[in-house]
Amino acid sequence: MTERTTVHLMRHGEVHNPTGVLYGRLPEFYLSELGHEMAEAAASALADRDITYLVASPLERAQQTAQPTADLFELPIVTDDRVIEADNTFEGSKFGVGSGSLRHPSVWWRLRNPLRPSWGEPYTHIAARMRAAVADAREAARGHEAVIVSHQLPVWIARRSFEAKSFVHDPRRRECTLASLTTFTFDGDQVVSVEYSEPAGHLLPEALRGKFVGGA
Repeated sequence: MTERTTVHLMRHGEVHNPTGVLYGRLPEFYLSELGHEMAEAAASALADRDITYLVASPLERAQQTAQPTADLFELPIVTDDRVIEADNTFEGSKFGVGSGSLRHPSVWWRLRNPLRPSWGEPYTHIAARMRAAVADAREAARGHEAVIVSHQLPVWIARRSFEAKSFVHDPRRRECTLASLTTFTFDGDQVVSVEYSEPAGHLLPEALRGKFVGGA
């Protein structure tokens, strides 16, 4: 009989971003006070789980989000560059729905191919690195559970990959809110279920519920 192993992909909490830029991989973007509360809520939701391995993106917001889980389970945080935020040519810019940035002719060439996408890291690359990281975490926690703290687009693309769905999507429809958990259960090496939960959903400002937050 094969062993059941669970890998939770946790998105980081809210980031202090007063200028509203797409921060992407930029350094020194830390959790806000609310973001720290979200990280605590996500850790608390896992309190009764059998977590034996913890991974986080090298970016500060992911490391900070992982810390309450590390404290709760007395685990080291394993930093893995493969679960970092997706590369994006709009990094550092104010970019998003309602910003007006898409109407400027200077950006149109970068938007020429939404299937790849042409403005950033190819979805296929994101899927490959995330699946490799999940596989390693699954092996490290074999028969138990692992947590990987990552970012919205990598988590969403990993989910689409495991569900064998198209990577092309509307960013506003990603089911991956702040401090959420996307949970994969494996029977041996085969994924048998994908679940989604929002342990910090009660902390989300009403205006942000269900909306896309770029660079997160």
